[in-house]
Amino acid sequence: MAEKLVPLPAVEKLSSRVLRVLGGNPGKFSLQGTNTYIVGQGAKRLLIDTGEGKAEWIQSLKAVLDDEKITLGQAILTHWHHDHIDGVPDLLKISPDTNVYKKDPHEGWTDISDGQKFEAEGATLRAYHCPGHTEDHMAFVLEEEGAMFTGDNVLGQGTAVFEDLSAYMKSLDGMSKQFKGRAYPGHGPVIEDGPAKVLEYIKHRKQRESQVLDVLAQGKEDGWTSMDIVKVIYKDYPENLWAPAERGVLQILDKLQKEGKVMHNKARGTWTLSQKPVL
Repeated sequence: MAEKLVPLPAVEKLSSRVLRVLGGNPGKFSLQGTNTYIVGQGAKRLLIDTGEGKAEWIQSLKAVLDDEKITLGQAILTHWHHDHIDGVPDLLKISPDTNVYKKDPHEGWTDISDGQKFEAEGATLRAYHCPGHTEDHMAFVLEEEGAMFTGDNVLGQGTAVFEDLSAYMKSLDGMSKQFKGRAYPGHGPVIEDGPAKVLEYIKHRKQRESQVLDVLAQGKEDGWTSMDIVKVIYKDYPENLWAPAERGVLQILDKLQKEGKVMHNKARGTWTLSQKPVL
């Protein structure tokens, strides 16, 4: 069921070196809006993500820069989704000297490599490539706090969507070992015990995978369609959530097929457990 969103202010100081500026774009998928973060303690700081180009965001950002008498040396983007990068043109209008970084960058931007460090007074960010939500997805470890900016791989409320479940599970496992403190997510409130939340995500995904296997184990002469599986697993959820749930089930089935645990009858559009032993 949909979780009630925690109210978040447009601008909030989260620690001595982290300020959050909401993107001004609340919605079904963006929750309270995209979180953008100003990181550092000196006159020149770092920015993580830029929202989707809403006037409210650039106004809030400009007010913070003016009030705090700070500038932004570098803007670092977690991934290519429009609600994280479309604010770049507005940013460059008020801060033309800011250098923009993203893995697989647009023209005029600079690439990010795994392990690359970005520094400002009082803050060191280490890039960690963690595909899953998107192939180019980067998280950033704030070394002084033992914290991680998790982008959209881990959210402050609810669960994340992903392009590739196998890659996503591998990335979550890796992320859980990279930090010990807070998680600053791409959407939603701060997570005080970041690694615990990452492990909770892993547990949730494994539970869904087990549920899919349990349904297939019930046996059905012609096999199970993905929607058949959804109707069993999500029987207590509103029907308007079944279509998005089916996309998740199909990603689970794709992963299980690659692992040799299930078979797909393309002609019928049905799935069954593999008859071959999986070692």
